[in-house]
Amino acid sequence: MEKELKGACIIGQSGGPTAVINASAYGVIRTALDTDCITKVYGAAHGIKGVLDDKLYIMDEEDPHELELLKNTPSSELGSVRYKIADPEKDDTDYKRILEIFKKYDVRYFFYNGGNDSMDTCEKISRYMKNVGYECRVIGVPKTVDNDLFGTDHCPGFGSAAKYIATSCMEVSKDARVYDKGMITVVEIMGRHAGWLAGSAALASYCGSGPDLVYLPEVDFNYEKFCEDVISIYKKQGNVLVAVSEGIHDAQGRFISEYGSTTAQQKDAFGHAQLGGLAVQLADELKKRTGAKVRGIELSLLQRCASHLASKVDVDEAVLAGKKAVEAAVKGESGKMVAFERKYVNGKYTCRTKLLPLNSVANFEKKVPLEWINKEGNNVTKEFIDYAMPLIQGQPKREVENSLPRYARLKKIVAK
Repeated sequence: MEKELKGACIIGQSGGPTAVINASAYGVIRTALDTDCITKVYGAAHGIKGVLDDKLYIMDEEDPHELELLKNTPSSELGSVRYKIADPEKDDTDYKRILEIFKKYDVRYFFYNGGNDSMDTCEKISRYMKNVGYECRVIGVPKTVDNDLFGTDHCPGFGSAAKYIATSCMEVSKDARVYDKGMITVVEIMGRHAGWLAGSAALASYCGSGPDLVYLPEVDFNYEKFCEDVISIYKKQGNVLVAVSEGIHDAQGRFISEYGSTTAQQKDAFGHAQLGGLAVQLADELKKRTGAKVRGIELSLLQRCASHLASKVDVDEAVLAGKKAVEAAVKGESGKMVAFERKYVNGKYTCRTKLLPLNSVANFEKKVPLEWINKEGNNVTKEFIDYAMPLIQGQPKREVENSLPRYARLKKIVAK
């Protein structure tokens, strides 16, 4: 066991929000506050930018009850960011500033909660601190609704988003089939390169009312075959519900959403295309070909902030990820990310944690196995259902006020 390291810690949130990212923050903050060798707990305003801008919230001064409410508060309460720091060997400007701030507040523990790009940031900071000889234990806490982090069975955030998507598709399915006049409905679901979220729409069908067709980006999208699939079902049953991942692409790798839009040509700081508008585009084409009543629905941000439909399993595991990150750092671990392992005990799902080197996680993507997609490329198999179903289980207890959710109200006192 490593010698005890005394000093402050910083928790930062980065990338797209989720329904449970604050639950992971709570896991980090509460565990750090209860750990003797951690002398102060800071929350970085807007992720790594908060460190660079010297804007840190003093979490020690927050009301314990408000902190506990983080478990059922959606989005990133500390503020998020999409900021790409350079490789330290090429440009160490940001790293020198980070080290300056770490020394100012005697920060010896750094926890970064995010997805692929956030783990990249985490890995670079860990490597730099080691190279300059500043002892600071850096641990990544996984988060992403996309469920595409490499090396972990699943990610906090996915289960709740999957539950929201499945529930919404069940509701839309009921609405779309209510009239005697036919209708085609296309639901667009998040997922740039990995189709975990779109595949989750099939949970609705498995439970009795959901999409007839599901298209994931793991398989090249054939526009003509898609129209044939939809029209064939429309002729048979008079209505069709289709779920499509926003990231579906043709055989040349071009996003289908680019066909009639310039939106996907816009890039963020990490070079990712801004996707959207796919459902409307596909709906317009189907209307031209069928003359049917057609609707395009984009779930957009709703699927990643729906804490009212959060999975208890997801909330509990998100807290666990934060807790295990602090415990690992205190024991001497650094340059690692907390990951999940799936186990079945007497046939019952259970989740265990492990640690992965950050350099084995950053910038890699985990996609839906091709064997979990049917041979027609327009739905998922029972293996996908069996994988996702345990992750959406349970209803967390939620505090309400005037019959509306009671979210955390943090004071966010800035350190000087």
